[in-house]
Amino acid sequence: MNVEIVNEFPHKFLMEQAETCISIYQPTHRYRPENQQDPIRFKNLLQNVHEKLSKNHSADEVKSLLAPLEKLQGERPFWAHAGDGLALFATKDRIIAYRLQRPVPELAIVSDSFHIKPLIRVFQSADRYHLLGVNRQEFKLFEGNRYGVEEVEIPEELAKTKAEAIGDQVTESYLGTGNSGGAGTAMMHGHGGKKDEIDIDIERYFRYVDRTVAENYSKPMDLPLYLVTLGEYQTQFKELSHNPHLQADGIKSDFDALSLEQLRKMAWEIVEPTYLQKTKDLVENFENAKASDQGSANIEEIAKAASEDRIRRLVLEDGYLYPGKINLETGEIQTKDLEETAVDDVLDDLAEIVFKTGGEVVVLPKERMPVETGAAAIFRW
Repeated sequence: MNVEIVNEFPHKFLMEQAETCISIYQPTHRYRPENQQDPIRFKNLLQNVHEKLSKNHSADEVKSLLAPLEKLQGERPFWAHAGDGLALFATKDRIIAYRLQRPVPELAIVSDSFHIKPLIRVFQSADRYHLLGVNRQEFKLFEGNRYGVEEVEIPEELAKTKAEAIGDQVTESYLGTGNSGGAGTAMMHGHGGKKDEIDIDIERYFRYVDRTVAENYSKPMDLPLYLVTLGEYQTQFKELSHNPHLQADGIKSDFDALSLEQLRKMAWEIVEPTYLQKTKDLVENFENAKASDQGSANIEEIAKAASEDRIRRLVLEDGYLYPGKINLETGEIQTKDLEETAVDDVLDDLAEIVFKTGGEVVVLPKERMPVETGAAAIFRW
């Protein structure tokens, strides 16, 4: 059984229920020698999974469930191309994994549904964006937020350079052959010069980049995309683009000439006004809903509404923890006699419930929150 590397969130596989669902999270490393520790950490997490499976499964069942994961432990290419975090989900029939651009705490859970709370934190954030650095020869994709920017590792099966995408020979669509009239010698009749041919190939390459980024990243991740390229290519790329996530503003610079910190600063100057307006609208919408008894910052009320599928939008404070768990039948919060207090967090439970019932979940920093309870909800009714 092969592992599928995915970018789409939510992936429909995560919404499924099965008799045994294995969820594994771990921080990973991009470079040697630190990434040599990652398979060892994974082995320790598998041991944790083994212990949990053994409580309700026979030895043969445990062996069958763990065999594909144990095989993954020894696959060097998988670990050599890790990001900053790994989220892996497995049943007896399928395994999918996310290579994350942010670290996640180590976690191993066996249940009848997948544990997606950390992924919600990663993917549902109001300040995330993509940067597309492109020039005449290659492209790179970056993911960032207000705190940092990191390069997205493009899978080997996707071409990144012009030579890989369309070949290293210029197009000869403007050229034809004819007879010069002398001794059967063929001569080229050109309707355009070498510069025209190069321009055609740059356009072909830009179209490939636009399509590749849109299909593999913008569409599944739903993030705004900002172009980072010289001014002479900004207009050309935007005019041929069919990516609805590509923004009008961009960074007019060669991406290779900028450090990640320089990219972050320049990107945030563009993104911040939109982010501030978005968070302002979120706060105003919540205040209006609360004034008409259609919103609340009371955790107990929110939990009750979540159990009844009544939450349209949930705004959570990043990093705020509320130890406990929610009874999905009654909406009551249990804060005592918890076996795994490190795992159970009421706000994460709320996020998972709302997300799975089609509501919107937004994570904001403390200074942008409209309340001090860690959560604000707008009700459907």
